[in-house]
Amino acid sequence: MKIDIHPLTHDPTSAWKELSKSQRVIKINTKPPAVDVPSNKVRVVCMSDTHSLTHHIKFNIPDGDIFIHAGDFTRCGKLDEVVDFNEWLKKLPHKHKLVIAGNHELSFDHTFTHPFQNASACCKKTGSTLLDEIPTLGNSKESLAEAVKTENIRQYLSSCTYLQDECVELYGLKIYGTPWQPEFCKWAFNVKRGQACLEKWEQIPENVDILVTHTPPVGHGDLCCSGVRAGCVELLATVQQRVKPKYHVFGHVHEGYGITSDGRIIFVNASTCDINYLPNNQPIVFDVTLPKGRTKDD
Repeated sequence: MKIDIHPLTHDPTSAWKELSKSQRVIKINTKPPAVDVPSNKVRVVCMSDTHSLTHHIKFNIPDGDIFIHAGDFTRCGKLDEVVDFNEWLKKLPHKHKLVIAGNHELSFDHTFTHPFQNASACCKKTGSTLLDEIPTLGNSKESLAEAVKTENIRQYLSSCTYLQDECVELYGLKIYGTPWQPEFCKWAFNVKRGQACLEKWEQIPENVDILVTHTPPVGHGDLCCSGVRAGCVELLATVQQRVKPKYHVFGHVHEGYGITSDGRIIFVNASTCDINYLPNNQPIVFDVTLPKGRTKDD
């Protein structure tokens, strides 16, 4: 199915005002399941945006069959941050651990060259420098440059399956992960809104059960504290009209944490850090029914 570029794609706030007239957004409040997982289901535990702050997490991470991290597991993708995250993953009890990168994983984006060149329009409008605009989380300019130069970084994520525009099948469920998002100044995995974003989403196969992106779609978990929508218009269209997953897991917009639904798809913003970059948000847990005739023991 062909997805068209929305005429307001570069203004997702206005686009959503138009789209929302025919969209349902149901807020879902859930608690971690208190019962064991039936044999015909698997338990999925989701987190995102931990930003090298896992040592400061004060809650227990629920056990499950599949652990998903939807990106921004570091502050800037430095080697020591990646190694530390990998050691943390190693201690988690989940049988399968799936991870995608986010805009903070500079070293994972081979198209990324230098964080302080060619400031984007969003920075030029304010008259500030790029270093002023991006949330460096205490990183120096030198640290960011060092992260970009790190080679073969994926080899250091040995405690998980790293997905970058890739699909994996677990328990008969197809799970696809992709790190791209609409341009946000000059962080990693940034592409321009509209056609460039859509070309990334066109790589997502149909019949995916769980889609993992770093960016939210417009209208679900993407409302910033400023009142601006940060989600991708074409991602929402792709998810609803073509891919049609059971679950769409993402992060990126910390204040968008929580679960919503359009009545067919469950949208999960699993951002662990809140708007103040404190890891206060609990992991989001859900049980997925396996394909007919499948059990976890197959």
